[in-house]
Amino acid sequence: MKYLQLCMLTAVAALITGCDNGVESPRGFSLPEGDVNNGKSVFIKYQCLSCHQLEGIEPTGVTDNPALSVQLGGKRSEVKTYSELVTSVINPSHKIAKGYLKSLVQVDGISTMKNYNDVMTVTELVNLVVFLQPHYQVYPNFKSKYPYYQNP
Repeated sequence: MKYLQLCMLTAVAALITGCDNGVESPRGFSLPEGDVNNGKSVFIKYQCLSCHQLEGIEPTGVTDNPALSVQLGGKRSEVKTYSELVTSVINPSHKIAKGYLKSLVQVDGISTMKNYNDVMTVTELVNLVVFLQPHYQVYPNFKSKYPYYQNP
């Protein structure tokens, strides 16, 4: 019995420490609060609609690029977190959008999205992410229905 308890305690400890990836862990990630209205201004300032679509926002005064129009927001089966949105802006090659021809959204494995890291301020980034996040809707995953097994 003590051996079983020791094994269970060791397994729980391994799970807990296994969830912390050291310096790669997102634990503690936090940016200041942003402003949605200023985020919309950032979205327009950097002409995001040249290559993206966002429901409710019409492109005006931007270069029209019909061959590349990556949809932002909408329904997703996974939660689009604050940190995922930040990563998408500062490191767009991290995760390429599904459903688009790779030749249109990347060259040699690198996203064709312009690197804004040296031109966008942290405040602009925070505001942009706060503006984008409510545009993502989560829809539930459909779980497999397993029959209940009963002893005869």
